[in-house]
Amino acid sequence: MDIRWDMFIETEVPKDELIISRTDLNGIITYANETFARISGYEVEELIGKPHNILRHPDMPKRVFKELWDTIKSGKSWSGYVKNLRKDRGYYWVFAEVSGVYKDGKLVEYKSMRSWVPKEKRIEMQYKYDDIRYQDRENVRGVSYIEADIYDKLIQKARDEGISVEELIKKLI
Repeated sequence: MDIRWDMFIETEVPKDELIISRTDLNGIITYANETFARISGYEVEELIGKPHNILRHPDMPKRVFKELWDTIKSGKSWSGYVKNLRKDRGYYWVFAEVSGVYKDGKLVEYKSMRSWVPKEKRIEMQYKYDDIRYQDRENVRGVSYIEADIYDKLIQKARDEGISVEELIKKLI
């Protein structure tokens, strides 16, 4: 069992670059630009054909994505701040603008353009999304510092039982 804490490593989207993707009407990625691949840690080929929600970070409230889908399915454009999950379990923040693509008046796909977010806004949105997840009784983030000896014992006990540390903690509570 490999314990990794890459989830705390942030990748910053460069100010002068845009992340661009398109999906079919079910959210399956049909196009991804190189910037999208580089920032997310995937290869373009790995993204094509995958559901866009492979990037969904556990810090994102379900409510935000419900609002996004309700908005774009009604024919309107949606914009907002999103914390995405990288392939290596790190993360990155974007300001996303999502809208429909129409051919002959018929909705055929969705496009998304994502851009840099200032550090102050990232911090503000993290607190806001933490509050929303708590209000909605979703999983909440918890970071704690424990003595190294206790940490070693937790890891060993989880390995002995063939489960993750998170599963072990749930059993112990």
